[in-house]
Amino acid sequence: MDLSALKPDLGYMKKVLLDLLAIPCPTGFTDRAVYYVCEQLEALGVEYELTRRGTIRAHLRGAQPNMPDRAIVTHLDTIGAMVREIKDNGRIAITPIGHWSSRFAEGARVSIYGDHSTVRGSVLPLFAAGHAFNEAVDTQPVNWDQIEVRVDENISSADEARKFGIEVGDIVAFDPNPEWLENGYIVSRHLDNKAGTAVLLTSIKMMKEANVVLPISCHPIFTLSEEVGSGAGHALDDLVTEFVGIDIGPVAEGQAAQEHGVTVAMKDSSGPFDYHLTRHLIRLCRDNKIPHQRDVFRFYYSDAVSAVQAGHDIRHALLTFGTDATHGYERTHVSSLNSLAKLLVHYMASPPAIAGDVNEQARLTEFTHQLAAEDITEQTTLLPKPKDVF
Repeated sequence: MDLSALKPDLGYMKKVLLDLLAIPCPTGFTDRAVYYVCEQLEALGVEYELTRRGTIRAHLRGAQPNMPDRAIVTHLDTIGAMVREIKDNGRIAITPIGHWSSRFAEGARVSIYGDHSTVRGSVLPLFAAGHAFNEAVDTQPVNWDQIEVRVDENISSADEARKFGIEVGDIVAFDPNPEWLENGYIVSRHLDNKAGTAVLLTSIKMMKEANVVLPISCHPIFTLSEEVGSGAGHALDDLVTEFVGIDIGPVAEGQAAQEHGVTVAMKDSSGPFDYHLTRHLIRLCRDNKIPHQRDVFRFYYSDAVSAVQAGHDIRHALLTFGTDATHGYERTHVSSLNSLAKLLVHYMASPPAIAGDVNEQARLTEFTHQLAAEDITEQTTLLPKPKDVF
């Protein structure tokens, strides 16, 4: 089948993304998102199972059950905050969920989810009134101790705040304020990683509707705690040998990621991604004319790494959609999501990156080569000859 003829259903992708953005789900508060994704998988006719905490493991069966399986992984949780203290004046001090700067929290509208009630509020710096604090507004430090939530209720004391159901440990979810512009730009908080989730579901829809036969089984996985570093540690079985994560690619000075095309991560803060699987993905981009670029992320952590650090003997890689102002006022472009969806389809329909990975232990006669023999010979002849030691 000519996979190049398959086109992502952008109407479906947009609906799923906007639906997900409307569901608040900071790490630890993801149940509603789990229900939503399971409903989408059922509508697509995809088998799945839930772990006790709600990680979703879906199953797309391959034609060769005796081959290694692969997993494509996205996460449902987002950054957010939690009530740390109810101040004497009724204002709320918060602590971040996930790693992000309080600079991007200032001015946000939020919901505080208590055990039995929900209240609305705004995140403000302690010096929020220019007419009262004058130039001190501009010199106030930037950190989580310098902001607070002003609740939109008649509250002037800690006791009054508690009467509205506010308690320490309540989840604080930040409004996404999404905009899908006619020129293709998408602006919202929490594109990380609801955009990645929408892309994965869109690629599954493409495969199912076209009745594409997969050579090996693929397991789309939706994790719940990537933002705190433990998302995929427990989500894999022993049959999975290839793990491709989907996440944001930071667009900034000094980075190669772009808001158009797929950005293939070569390394993050934990070290390089798997040489062979990464280049398998790059070849798929080249062979199928999918716009792409490579990048290295210095201050970055993802589910792909958590799976390796949990002890899984897998090849891991990371595909990203370029996103400006990550963990802040995020922006990407539909062309990047479109390219990513196409690449996922080609990847799911491709043979294993390394056929020998079906064996639990590698055989030297079948072991991989990072350069072809002729390339090794050519490069060796270019090396300077060693000088005599004496």
